Amino acid sequence: MEVIRTTERLREVVDAARGAGRTIGLVPTMGALHAGHRSLVERARRDNDVVVVSVFVNPTQFNNPDDLRTYPRTEEADCAMLEECGVDYAFVPSVDEIYPEPDTRVFDLGPVAEVMEGAMRPGHFNGVAQIVSKLFALVRPHRAYFGEKDFQQIAVIRRMVELEGFSIEIVPCPIVRESDGLALSSRNVRLSAEARAEAPKIREILLASRDLKAQGYSPVEVARMTEDAINDTGTLEAEYFRIVDAVTMQPLARWEDAGACGAVGCATVYCGGVRLIDNITY
Repeated sequence: MEVIRTTERLREVVDAARGAGRTIGLVPTMGALHAGHRSLVERARRDNDVVVVSVFVNPTQFNNPDDLRTYPRTEEADCAMLEECGVDYAFVPSVDEIYPEPDTRVFDLGPVAEVMEGAMRPGHFNGVAQIVSKLFALVRPHRAYFGEKDFQQIAVIRRMVELEGFSIEIVPCPIVRESDGLALSSRNVRLSAEARAEAPKIREILLASRDLKAQGYSPVEVARMTEDAINDTGTLEAEYFRIVDAVTMQPLARWEDAGACGAVGCATVYCGGVRLIDNITY
């Protein structure tokens, strides 16, 4: 595996791969890699001739400076995992390499970016669109891989691809969980032992929301009852829980209003001061 630090070298290797008729898979990450990332890389390895993984903590998608400062950075361990997974190129640039000048682009991401994370973290999805569009333009992959834990982000990236006219297949990959149900996340390392013991309740409560649907409650009622159940634990605090259309990300009043891809419940929960996200399909 080659570790690449510059956009110039990255262009060289991907241009050579394309020129040789090889397919390229891209896995964009912010590092602090875990088994969830490994599953994305393994899928990309199966699907493509060449695999590129980016490791870059993107400052433009953080609306909280403390969150950016404390985001885990484990470059040496990340590169060791990627080499073990058979990655061809790890792109590990500096901030100055990606943003030699401030990125002032504002994307018209529309309604998919205006709710949930978009409402709670102003500017976050525009920052995601900035970095992912830069990576797509640099690598020009045939396929790009994203975890379904960040369910709304996938919808936003699809919108950005449409806006920018990229010819790239976006491949969503299932959430990978610990044995107790907690969704794997780079932020999990920040959980204290006490908070880590409480965090699996998030998944338990989301699973129970399916039973509420089966009992005949509306999406609005299920969302309210599920949010209350999270807060009633005394150890978890729901920032929000919304039941939305799986494509448009718009809140549902009735289950039958969901499109062909169905409904998804999206949660953001504070556990011991750490912000965790998860979701469940219906």
